[in-house]
Order: sequence, then C-alpha cells, then structure tokens
Amino acid sequence: MGLSRLAALHGVATSYSPSADVTVSVPDDTVIAVLAALGVDAATPEAVAEALAAAESSARSRLLPPTLVVWTGEPLPPALTALPPGTTLDIGLEDGGSPPPPRMRVPVDRPDPADSGRGAAEADTGAGAGTGTGTLPPPDWWAEPPLGVHRLVVRAPGGRSETGTLVVAPPRVPQPPARSHGFLVQLYSLLSARSWGMGDLGDLADLAAWSGRTLGAGFVQVNPLHAAVLGNPTDPSPYRPSSRRFPDPVHLHIESIPEYGHVPDRGTLDDLRQDAAALSDTVLNKGALIDRDAVWELKRQALELVTKVPLTPGRRAAYCDFLAEQGQALEDHALWCALAEVHGSDWHTWPAALRDPRSKGTARARRELLNRVDFHCRLAWLTDSQLAAAQRAALDAAMAVGIVHDLAVGVHPGGADTWAQQDAFAHGMSVGAPPDAFNAHGQDWGLPPWRPDVLAASGYAPYRGLLRGLLAHAGALRIDHVMGLFRLWWVPEGRPPTEGTYVSHDAEAMLAVLVLEAHRAGAVVMGEDLGTVEPGVREALARRGVLGTSVLWFERDWAGTGRPLAPEEWRKGCLATVTTHDLPSTAARLTGDHVALRHRLGLLPRSLAEELTADATDTAEWLRYLARLGLLPEGEGDEQGAVRAVHRFLLRTPARMVGVWLPDTLGDRRPQNLPGTWDQYPNWRLPVADAEGHPVTLEELAAAPRLHRLMEVLRPREDRPEPHLEPHPGPRTAPPGARPS
Repeated sequence: MGLSRLAALHGVATSYSPSADVTVSVPDDTVIAVLAALGVDAATPEAVAEALAAAESSARSRLLPPTLVVWTGEPLPPALTALPPGTTLDIGLEDGGSPPPPRMRVPVDRPDPADSGRGAAEADTGAGAGTGTGTLPPPDWWAEPPLGVHRLVVRAPGGRSETGTLVVAPPRVPQPPARSHGFLVQLYSLLSARSWGMGDLGDLADLAAWSGRTLGAGFVQVNPLHAAVLGNPTDPSPYRPSSRRFPDPVHLHIESIPEYGHVPDRGTLDDLRQDAAALSDTVLNKGALIDRDAVWELKRQALELVTKVPLTPGRRAAYCDFLAEQGQALEDHALWCALAEVHGSDWHTWPAALRDPRSKGTARARRELLNRVDFHCRLAWLTDSQLAAAQRAALDAAMAVGIVHDLAVGVHPGGADTWAQQDAFAHGMSVGAPPDAFNAHGQDWGLPPWRPDVLAASGYAPYRGLLRGLLAHAGALRIDHVMGLFRLWWVPEGRPPTEGTYVSHDAEAMLAVLVLEAHRAGAVVMGEDLGTVEPGVREALARRGVLGTSVLWFERDWAGTGRPLAPEEWRKGCLATVTTHDLPSTAARLTGDHVALRHRLGLLPRSLAEELTADATDTAEWLRYLARLGLLPEGEGDEQGAVRAVHRFLLRTPARMVGVWLPDTLGDRRPQNLPGTWDQYPNWRLPVADAEGHPVTLEELAAAPRLHRLMEVLRPREDRPEPHLEPHPGPRTAPPGARPS
C-alpha cells in the first residue's frame, strides 16, 4: 500500500483500465522506475516509507497547490476560498507588469465557505480538469488580476508562507467564426513547379490563396513543421522532431527571401536551382521518393550564400527584434544546430563538457561557433517570416481560419529541446500507448516525456514558450494525441510497452495555459482525440472550447447498435473528416486496396480473406446508409461518386469544421504513413498523386476536374443553413483500438 500511495501522490498509476470492465495492474518495477525518473527513490521499503512521509507532510502543510487556476467569470477554486482567515496574497504580474494588484487579505470574520456554497464549488470531474461554470460573484476580498501566468505569494497567520503559480485564463478558446471547410495536407508531399524537391512554405501560401479565393476554403491544415534532427539520413517523420519550439528551414522557399536577389554569385545559385529542378523531376516523373536530405543539402548551400548578403537597416532591425523576442530559447536551439554540425545529432555522444548547455565548455564553444550560431538564428527568423506570410496569404484570401499548424506529442531524445531543457524531461522514459485491440503489444514512440513536477515548478514556462511560438502565425492549432494534456503512457527504457504506466499532468493547469495562449493569439484549437480516451477528457476539452476530431469510418453507435452514427448525432465541436494521414485514403478504403497493401507487408492479424470480408462489410454498410440518406445519387460502383457522398454526409453533421484530405481530391490510394512499419513502407516520403499513382503538382491539382467535382459539393452556398443541431449526449467517437494512438 505504501508504494501505491506514494505513486498516487506523484500522479503515477499503479493500474489502468483498457476497457470499462477490465483492470490491469502495473508491475512494481515499472512504478519504481517511473518514480525514480521523477526524482523519487522507491527502490526499497525503507526508501518508500521515507519518501511517503515526506510527500504526505508536504501535502498536509501546503496552503495551496503549486499551480492555481482561476477561470474568469467562474467560481474561485476551493483552494483559494478555503485559505485561513487573515491570509494575505501578493501577486507579481507576468513579465513584470505594472501596477501590481493590491495585496489581498482573507478577512478574519468571513463567512464559512460551505455556507455560501463557494467552498463547495462544483466538484472537479473529467480527468482532473475543473468544470466550474457558475456565475457566483467573487468574495469581496478578491481583486482579480489580469489574464496571465503570475507569481503568487501567500502568507498565513503564524508566519507560514508559500510561493506558487497563478494562471488567470478566459473560460474558452476562440471558436471558428462559422462553419468552414478546408484541406488537410502533408506539406512536403505537395510539390509545385518551383519546388526544390518537396513542398515548401511558398507552396503553402499559394495553396491557401488559391483554395480560399477559388474554392471558398476556410483553412489549410498541415503536418508539424518542427525542426528535424540533423543527420543523413534524417528521420522523415514530422512527429519526431529535434525541437517543437522552432520550425525547420527545409521548408523555406529560397527565392522568396529578399536577400536572394542580391547574391553576387549568380552562377552558383543557378546551378543549385538546376539541381533542385532535377531533384523535383525525379520525384514527379521518375518514381523517386521525396529525399529530405538531398533537398536540405541544396537549400543549405543556397542559404550559405543568401545569409552573406548584408541586411538592410529595416531588415536588420526586424532580425534584432526577433532575436530579442526569442531570447535564450533561440540561442540554445541555434547552438545545438551548430554543435550538431561538428559532433553529430545526438548530444548524448558529444564531449562531456558540451552535454550541459550551461557549462563553461559550452560557453567557449558558443564563442568559437558564433558565426554558425548566427546562421541558424537567421534561418529561424527567415522561416518564421515565411510562416507569417503564409498566414497573411490565407487571411487575404478571406479564409475564416487560415493555416492550421500541428503540435507533435514529443521530441527526439537526442535533439535540441532535450539538450536545452534537460531538467524538464524524464530521462530513461519514453512516451507510448498501452496494449489495445489494435496493437496487443502496445507502442513505444521513442519520445521522452516532460516531467509534470518540473513544468509546474517553472510556471509551465517550456509549455508556454512552445505554444506561443506555434500560435504566432496560426489560425488554429491541432494537438496530436491531445489526451497527453491529461496523462501519458510512460515506458521505462529497456522494457516493453506492455510494462509501462500512466503518469498524470495537472490537467487544469495544462488546459488553462493552452486556453490563455490561444486567446492571446486569437486561434482556434482542436485536439486529435481518437483511440483510447480516459473518461471525462472529451467533456473537459469541450467545456474549454477545444474542438475534437471525428473520422467518418469510426463514427458509430458503439454503445448501442454499432451502426453508423446518424449525422445529427455527431458533435458540433469537432473537425470532421473522412480520413487522416495515418489512415487509408478514401479511394483505398472503398476499393479494399489498403487491406491488400497491409497483406503484402505482413501486417494483417487475420487471413487476407477474413480481412477483406470484414472491410467490405463495413464499407458496404456505410454506402447503403449514404444511399438511404439520398447522398449517393451516382449509385453503386461509382468511386468518385462515393467519395463525394461521404463528404456530403459530413456536411449533414453539425461539425464546425470539415476537412478534406487533399490526396482524396485526386483519388490517391497510398497512405502517407502506415503505422507499424519502418523500412517496409516509404512513410512521409510520397508526393501527392492521382488514382494511377502519378505525382501531381500544385498547378496540375488546381486544374484537376476530379478535384473540382468534389469541391463543388463543399462550396459554400447561401441556401445552405448554418448547422444548429445539438450532438447526441455522450462520446461516440472512435472506441479504444479503433485506430493507432
């Protein structure tokens, strides 16, 4: 019992429930290893007793939790209203803002909170996230600070004092202004005639401008554009980056950089452009895969020339402002890039003195590599500028939302973020997923998790900085595996994923910081909440205005008939799609090609015949339902008609946003990523292609008749009313095991 109690005090689960009627115990060795990663010694019974006594003593003596959340317009948290009479509160505003709020003092003769109902404010439910939505006025002694993350100092009678973090957040994130539709695309896969071997930010701006103006699209959602780990070969997955804080300069459109036109060595630039054109030709016309390393080598050489051009006074001033705004975080990132060029891309293998970003040896290396550090800072600025330009192009095209950026679950263990923020990560741990119906062995994603205790102690500074960077030029932010705001499955190094356990975050604080930063940026937030979801999580997210993700093939009445969920029973607060980058394209789903592909790669859990039968039965049931609803006027056997039908169905739902997987507009049958594969399938390296597998450029896509026939279904019409239906109560999206986590 001592180990279980100790684990609970630190947010470490000793059991979990993969389904409502099943409970699985976590091995003690796993619990001990996870506690060790959190700085808690539980290796012996004596150590457990000592750590437990210390943790319980700390919990009993605290006046407030380490982080306190106040939602504007909602009842104060019970921890505040239950402070002892005579307690004083001093608040230091975020970023040293002035003037500070006046000192607050809990009156000695205040009413008992239980009598007023405030101390018994609505109990937290939903995976630890607060649910208070009442409108009771605050007590007279409370003077609410402005929105922000502030320093709170509490002094109780008798000399007790504590310092903590106070997050004051609005109740909800911004919402989409109206029902909108848009494209979902992996940016690297969308080459134009001017690309250097893969899609870039110039192509993104062009796609947004064209689709907004011509098709009435309201957004374009892209894959994470985080900085990749340098190396050859580079990990092509956008979901395992070196840094989530800064973008990858491989996405730069070189010719759009103002200094490009002033490079004196035009001959070398022309040669690089010809090499880039040849590289694109191999992808578009010769069956080659997208080669990120080859693209980066060409762009790096061009950028070495471009960055030697002196900046104009105005450009220099803008660059200096960027450096000042990004501060130490950018300097650390650029230094990691410079050191990786010399010592390799895994900082664990560097000379010992360089493994500590604050060591004297690292400071000396920073001075020696000053030019390379500035080079990488400049690239971050140039990439940030083109991200801003893409969002401007989207808004200029009257998009309601604009560019939707994607936040990956974590980072590469040897990358820039784990080097610069070593204290914030749990070393020897990896994020993954427990066993489920889709994967009986569980999953290990190779991504070290943040330590919840360190995040809280820092006032969530790493998390806030990450969100600010991503939201700076975003109309919306998609959070991959949004359940990670509540808890993550930790797998100790050297153990299989089946021997992991859940570690909880302070979900209230994580949500409050997210809502605050999204509010400041005026950005919509959506979460990928498919697969295994803890009870209450979707409700907690919806309460704060975070949209979910609903995929057509998974939307069934799982708690009842198991049949396709009626469109009016879908939730309104979601991005509704037919498929995603991790799932088969719609054409492949309709034809069964995705089953044949998995069979060729040895990924089927049953025989080919059984899988084909089950898949065909599932698809046929959906098509019959679409026909009964009058959404399949083309009749049976018309693939393009069926693709249009499933999108007509999405428009029948109340979903606020409807996403179209860009390859679906052309009949592309290949998935961009096939979970469970590594070398067996070219994940993250395929260009957008047509039904025959021929790559298609952005220019060809814009003129494709098949695309325009599909998009006519989604084109905004004055006679199409705004959806107003209320969703059916209770979660209906993607039961456990319906998709890989």
